[in-house]
Amino acid sequence: MPLLRIIAVWLLAALPAVAQRGAPNVTFGHIHINSADPDKTIAFWTDIIGASTWSRDSLNGVSTLGVLILIAHNAPSGPSAGSAIDHIGFKVPDLQPFIGKLAKTSYKSFQPAGDQLMIDGPDGVRIELAEDSSMYAPLQFDHIHLYTTRPNEVQAWYAKLFGARPGGEDQPNTSLIAGAALSVAHADSVSPTAGRAIDHIAFEIKNLESFCKKLAADGIKFDSPYQVLPQLKLSAAFLTDPSGARIELTEGLAY
Repeated sequence: MPLLRIIAVWLLAALPAVAQRGAPNVTFGHIHINSADPDKTIAFWTDIIGASTWSRDSLNGVSTLGVLILIAHNAPSGPSAGSAIDHIGFKVPDLQPFIGKLAKTSYKSFQPAGDQLMIDGPDGVRIELAEDSSMYAPLQFDHIHLYTTRPNEVQAWYAKLFGARPGGEDQPNTSLIAGAALSVAHADSVSPTAGRAIDHIAFEIKNLESFCKKLAADGIKFDSPYQVLPQLKLSAAFLTDPSGARIELTEGLAY
């Protein structure tokens, strides 16, 4: 790869962390998917989407520019669509190769706009690909799309707990956290994400134990309190946002 292109790709990877400053000890961590057949799911992400395999100890999944996706062997209770985490968004330089690959599979896809492609992948994980012809990288994480009956409350919750910033006048429904954009849309009803195809999203926290103590002092209720997981070489805690999206807080899972 030419040197200038290498530098450009590196800068693309660095931009989210620089442009989306919030709480200095909070960055976007990973996305956790439930799958009845993890090998099939990993093959989809590598062969169709273009991600790379990733593993550490007993953790397995895929990674691409900007995001780690962990895949658990657990049949989901339902697809991501209809839950609080509706889909995962990526940017690609050209949609046509993906349309050609998908035509040879049984996975469903549709184009809500000419420069977007929505894919319902294994176990009902919905993925959005948006075309950006100016890109150098073949695939880049872009956003998480949340649905909720209370958009303003959800955005305020992420701002209070994680230092999320509003996306600005051109993105009023987006909350920015280092490494990710959370697009928050209204829905008349949504299901909690625990057990669904996209089970939860995670934030990597420096000094997680202290962070959790502060949240607890502020009245935040945890689904699972702070605990050290030596077998996974990390610490973790779980809570749920006002829309029903399950959130994991980790320390030690930066990739």
